[in-house]
Amino acid sequence: MSRRLIVVTGATRGLGRALVDRFVEGGHVVLGCGRSVGAIQDLRQRYGPPHGFMVVDVADDHAVSVWAGGVLSEYGVPDLVVNNAALINRNAPLWQISAEEMRSIVAVNIEGVVNVIRRFVPAMVARRSGVIVNLSSGWGRSTAPEVAPYCATKWAIEGLTKALAQELPKGMAAVALNPGIIDTAMLRSAFGDGAANYPDPDAWSRQAAPYILGLGPRENGKSATVPG
Repeated sequence: MSRRLIVVTGATRGLGRALVDRFVEGGHVVLGCGRSVGAIQDLRQRYGPPHGFMVVDVADDHAVSVWAGGVLSEYGVPDLVVNNAALINRNAPLWQISAEEMRSIVAVNIEGVVNVIRRFVPAMVARRSGVIVNLSSGWGRSTAPEVAPYCATKWAIEGLTKALAQELPKGMAAVALNPGIIDTAMLRSAFGDGAANYPDPDAWSRQAAPYILGLGPRENGKSATVPG
């Protein structure tokens, strides 16, 4: 597979961190962001140039604009954007979720995705090529008690992605991707120790990375799921 320029948000932990490893191993150039200063420093030490990692809160449109501007000027237009950054609410009935917690989840899970699209996708559209993968969830297509805010944002990602797909020129793709059930810190927040019954991010990424790299115009607008 030809070398690609790949942008990954939420690159410092969980699924995003595992994807970074697989994409780098595959010979691709990875440009990632996350909110943890220490984790970004670790990534920089592990993967130096041509890869690049920045501390960015995707909920901050100005910060995303600065980051994207630097990427586009230094590296060029990405071939693949993976919107992975997300938060999950603490387990609780919807009426017990504070306004502040709800705002934080919406700001990252929905507005953060839009911020990244706003700052990277115009250059991809001008080139008329590239794939945008927005991480959804099984809870973006079904529901469960005590995670209503998270469900709401992932259902939003499904609709947002399908609408975006209708706006893209021929040759591009926007895909809502359900990763499956993976033993991450977010899953443990919801499942507790039961999360250990599912694959960890490293094992998941070995199937997920090639699957993501194989997505293209034929999948534009689809709700996809990582096999296995």
